[in-house]
Amino acid sequence: MADLNSMMDSDQAEHGSGTLTPVEQAAIVLLSIGEEPAAAVLRCLSREELLEVTQVMSRMSGIKVESVKHAMQTFFDDYRQQSGVHGASRSYLKRSLDLALGGDIANTVLNSIYGDELRPKMARLQWASPKWLAEYIANEHVRMQAVFLAFLPAALAGQIIDALPEDGRDLVLLNLARLDEIDRDLLVELDELVVRCLGTFDMQSTSVEGIRQAAEILNRLPSNRAQMVELLRAHDPEVVAKIELSMYDFLILATQSEVAITRIIEEVPLEQWAIALKGAEVSIRDAVLKTMPKRQAQAFEDMMKRAGPVPMSRIEQTRQEIMATVKALADSGEVEIQLFAETVIE
Repeated sequence: MADLNSMMDSDQAEHGSGTLTPVEQAAIVLLSIGEEPAAAVLRCLSREELLEVTQVMSRMSGIKVESVKHAMQTFFDDYRQQSGVHGASRSYLKRSLDLALGGDIANTVLNSIYGDELRPKMARLQWASPKWLAEYIANEHVRMQAVFLAFLPAALAGQIIDALPEDGRDLVLLNLARLDEIDRDLLVELDELVVRCLGTFDMQSTSVEGIRQAAEILNRLPSNRAQMVELLRAHDPEVVAKIELSMYDFLILATQSEVAITRIIEEVPLEQWAIALKGAEVSIRDAVLKTMPKRQAQAFEDMMKRAGPVPMSRIEQTRQEIMATVKALADSGEVEIQLFAETVIE
């Protein structure tokens, strides 16, 4: 996926498929190769990559033949540049090193290359809630907590640290920083902890995005939506505030009228758009750009190029700020916002 996210900017312009992002092209390839091959590819992705590409796959519809042809052609062009020689598998190296060095030394070498056999087990824990994982290891001794976090992606480990009791986080981080080599007894203890954790995790209930689902239902209510929102607010104002934020998802900008987008553009500074539209779906970028005057659109595109790479956290924050502005405009009656795609009759 890292390769997919960095390739073919010039190719896209040359073939007229600049409207497709690399992730959208990856989604087209996965949709084209069938379920089993696609599943084999998805197993090789990180959690973040898998979620990103599958979300795009789920939203794709009405894909043009030219877009599919270009995505597949790009894939095969890139594939032809590969040598066809792949790195040795662990089993291949183990057999070779056993013959060359003997079993004990071979295992030591392999562990330095691959880590230990814990990594596949730990990878499954990426799908668990950070808060749940923090609660699970909270009663372990601090060194075990540090070793546990050492085998997880930094982003997840950071979320777990944040969910641990505040008075012990510094010691966990200190022990983590001091780790160099982990003795076998501690690895055995860690393996037992992970096995227990996975056994409990497999019995956990399925998570449901209740806020988002409630927002989707409210968006589609045929009767008085505002009245229902106020009834809910009387029961739980905090939950209703979250529902209202979810109703104003950044994606809905793609379905708004030109009048609404024009008013929103007047209210939101270009600098915010330049950040918020980084990596955004083509439909959203088109909706904004086609509404801008030609000179303003040109200035905006130049601003986006100058902005360079932007952290995802800042992009998300900026999008939330824009949607808060959109909600304020809608609440004041200045714009009419369409909260979901519906059939329109001329």
